[in-house]
Amino acid sequence: MHVHDFPSGPGNPRNSEGDTLLLADGRILLVWTRFRGPEDHAPADLYVSHSPDWGASWSAPYLVVSGREAGQNVMSVSLLRERRTGEALLFYLRKNGPEDLSIWMRRSPDEGATWSAAEAVSAGPGYHVMNNARVVQTARGRLIAPAAVSPRSGGPEPSRAVCFLSDDSGKTWRRGAGDVAFAEGDPVQEPGVVQVWPAGRLLMYLRTMRGHVYAAWSEDEGDTWSPPEPLRDLPAPAAPATIARLAGGSLIAAYNHRLDGTTAGWADRTPLALARSEDKGRTWRRLEDIEPDPAYCYGYTSLRPYGYQVVLTYYVWPRRGQRHFQGTTLRVRVLQPERLA
Repeated sequence: MHVHDFPSGPGNPRNSEGDTLLLADGRILLVWTRFRGPEDHAPADLYVSHSPDWGASWSAPYLVVSGREAGQNVMSVSLLRERRTGEALLFYLRKNGPEDLSIWMRRSPDEGATWSAAEAVSAGPGYHVMNNARVVQTARGRLIAPAAVSPRSGGPEPSRAVCFLSDDSGKTWRRGAGDVAFAEGDPVQEPGVVQVWPAGRLLMYLRTMRGHVYAAWSEDEGDTWSPPEPLRDLPAPAAPATIARLAGGSLIAAYNHRLDGTTAGWADRTPLALARSEDKGRTWRRLEDIEPDPAYCYGYTSLRPYGYQVVLTYYVWPRRGQRHFQGTTLRVRVLQPERLA
């Protein structure tokens, strides 16, 4: 098992929100948010590194998308191989202010050597929070970009989960017909989507303040969703999980396992655990705490199966009483099949 850190440093107090893509020549492409300040609204750019040897070594990082194209920063990367065109797709957020956070994408026809001009995914005003490693393509070819949407960051109206959908390889996008929200009015946050059947049913997983990861289900490729319900085997604080489908059809989850999730704060995202489901996400078996040290927080994971190996990325933040995310490292961990059984 290979583990590699991209640590913070002078002028770069935070590295976080990464994703990976397996390239045609066998290299792993990694893109992440490289912040120039510790806050979520600090200036930030997207940086790239490659591994030719399954995570044993990584190339020197370089800039791929400058934060100057937004008022505050660019952040929160999703990478995807579009199956019909073969292109690599790079999705990210442009943050201009508390009422303006939008989803954008770029294309690469040459395995990430060059990227197209940015194209808009989300439409209209508002604050569209799409986490890293969230865009998926269904077996039928639909692209789904899930996001939590509200008029304003931190405003009185709670966020709702929506999906932006494309049936033409990302040329055009529309908002799905149905939203996911709690009837009582507290927010649903940072949604992700995974296909739990080879063709058909989708599971949306949600960050909440209710002590568990929550789930909703779609039978129509992400257009409409069932009401959210708790995944009782995944107790968690207000922190995002990531769920991926393994080659054999089982699901694997990376999440913060805490029984005090309703009272735990954002600085309590520890430990980082793995769980596995054999029944399409209804029940889960906890595997292990992949990061058990309570002196650190772990979050904003990506979880990408490549064959029988899984590449996991996440931030590591020391709990030393400092404000914001000062001193945050991006960690890349390659998991072998025996860690997932």
